[in-house]
Amino acid sequence: MPLSPNFGERRAGLLPEFIVLHYTAMESCQAAADRLCDPAAEVSAHYLIDYDGALHALVPETARAWHAGAGRWRGLDDLNSRSIGIELANDGFEPFPEPQMAALETLLAAIMARWSIPPQGVIGHSDMAPGRKTDPGARFDWQRLARGGLSVWPQFDDAEPPALQDFRDFTLAIGYDRDASDDVVLQAFRLRFRPMAKGPLDSTDLKLAQALAKRVDDNAGQA
Repeated sequence: MPLSPNFGERRAGLLPEFIVLHYTAMESCQAAADRLCDPAAEVSAHYLIDYDGALHALVPETARAWHAGAGRWRGLDDLNSRSIGIELANDGFEPFPEPQMAALETLLAAIMARWSIPPQGVIGHSDMAPGRKTDPGARFDWQRLARGGLSVWPQFDDAEPPALQDFRDFTLAIGYDRDASDDVVLQAFRLRFRPMAKGPLDSTDLKLAQALAKRVDDNAGQA
């Protein structure tokens, strides 16, 4: 598979500090590859992983691929200059098959080692662009990545939940955009950590967000 022509230099000397996961939302991996390599489309990613685990390198890691678009994470913008983008062949509704997940885990471990990216630096497109993007979606197995030290997952006890108004403080500490609305942030948070949850903010959301904010803060202190 050819390299994509859709890339440029990382701006202001920035280096990768995040890895952003996407789904292709197209009918096949080849269709996604054609689009990611089409100069007229003006989109790309560093890597594309097929259903069978076949890995396609499309843009050098040192270059700025065009995968993230508008969005912010941990108060930072221009995520294209700050990240490596990985596209997973998936229509957005189907499970991610074992060979694909295994290939992703191997790739993530290698990228994280090369660029000293911690588990909290592996995020979804929906995290950094809440309300605009939903990938990698509700079917993606974030817990599996966390068990392998390739992402984070909150664990909480049965203590009294914090106050409702603390939710936004927790999500800011995690990395979600300060300027996004409460509803949009809750939707993005649940898409990743409670994809089946419905209704207004509740005590489980609060406990998960509190635990995750502490986990991210602890990990940052150890970096």
